Amino acid sequence: MSDTRVVVLVGSLRADSLNRRIAETLKTHAPVGVTVEIAEGLGEIPFYNEELDGDAVPPAAKTLRDLVAGADRVLAITPEYNGTMPAVLNNAIDWLSRPYGVGAITGKPFAAVGATPTPYGGKWSHDDARRSAGVAGASVREDIVLSQSAMEGDILADEQIVGTLLGALSALVAEPAAA
Repeated sequence: MSDTRVVVLVGSLRADSLNRRIAETLKTHAPVGVTVEIAEGLGEIPFYNEELDGDAVPPAAKTLRDLVAGADRVLAITPEYNGTMPAVLNNAIDWLSRPYGVGAITGKPFAAVGATPTPYGGKWSHDDARRSAGVAGASVREDIVLSQSAMEGDILADEQIVGTLLGALSALVAEPAAA
């Protein structure tokens, strides 16, 4: 039996962001049979423009599309910027949604989790990411919810929170793939 490949889209571009560290933690501690790959270079992808999306797709966008097309699941791990998802995550979903109806994200089980220092823990960002991915054709898991406020210190030092994150990953992996 082959591994289940989960591609992670990290909504923060900072190298040492908490959400990047969450992604690295999931990659390191993924359950047996699960491979977690972090999509690199999201900041290199130009904003979606249909005029760029032809025979010569920008290399960074093509790399992302190929990575997600080869994945079994997609997990967004993202903070919240001004009450919504970061532009880099929205842009990634835009590129993955095309061509409409058959984009790389179409039919992929998708969930969004993460942490942010706001009192809401990123809930709005995660809701927006799920909504956008759903419109793009992903099979969105609405029941996988972890919007954690990081105000309490390093949440990755808390075994219970790490366990909850790993549980969210396992729930996404358990989601049946689209036919």
